[in-house]
Amino acid sequence: MNLVTATGAAVVEIVRDVRDILRMGARTLAFVIKGKKDRRMIVEQMHQIGNRSVFFISVTMGFIGMILVFQSALQALRIVPDLSLLGATFGEILVRDLGASIGAMMLATRVGAGIAAETGSMVVTEQVDALRMCSADPVEYLVVPRFLASIVMTFCLLIWGTGVAYVSGMMTAHVVFDVGYQTFANFMLVDTGDVVVGLTKCLAYGTAIPIVSAQRGLATFGGSEGVGWATTSAVVSSSLAVIVLQFVISAVGYFVFPG
Repeated sequence: MNLVTATGAAVVEIVRDVRDILRMGARTLAFVIKGKKDRRMIVEQMHQIGNRSVFFISVTMGFIGMILVFQSALQALRIVPDLSLLGATFGEILVRDLGASIGAMMLATRVGAGIAAETGSMVVTEQVDALRMCSADPVEYLVVPRFLASIVMTFCLLIWGTGVAYVSGMMTAHVVFDVGYQTFANFMLVDTGDVVVGLTKCLAYGTAIPIVSAQRGLATFGGSEGVGWATTSAVVSSSLAVIVLQFVISAVGYFVFPG
């Protein structure tokens, strides 16, 4: 009975969280369409989200590319002694799925945590209440600039990270398995559907991470402990949102672009 009760409570909490996130998304989109945009704050957030994440994404995706190619080549050599299609296969899966998804998981840890910590700190120090007293909506003032900045910079960062992963994988294939650069740089398996699906994921992840993280931040309660809870919850929820979106977009993309 306790197990059933705990499961029911968990389901109710998940449904409530999803509802709150959807509400936050709807309000954010409404302010994006009708509200005022602070260009200075948007540029500042673009710097925080984008410029300060370039090194992190480059290093992370560089190692990811090396690991994927190394392990893929080892497995391929067990079946056929030919790695001429290693680059083509790696390019397809990187463009369609792994480049955006793995990069977004990394950004969820840095960008999501940062947004939740900033907004959560403003909640516990009563700055958000001060905004309301000044007739300023916290969503319009805090969330919208981070939302717009995240869409642009996440999109760019994930494309950059995909390129870094491909180049690092190419170098690994050449150094370790003696695969020529021209042989590896083969995009014969990458078609329009792969590019569309990959870019759609970049856009979707850039939309989801700030909304989920801001919702967690604005839901902060208590003091420093509440900020810590909000930050942890933002990372977990943003990562889960990336996984769910990855599944949904991949499934839709499979039926729309089956090739």
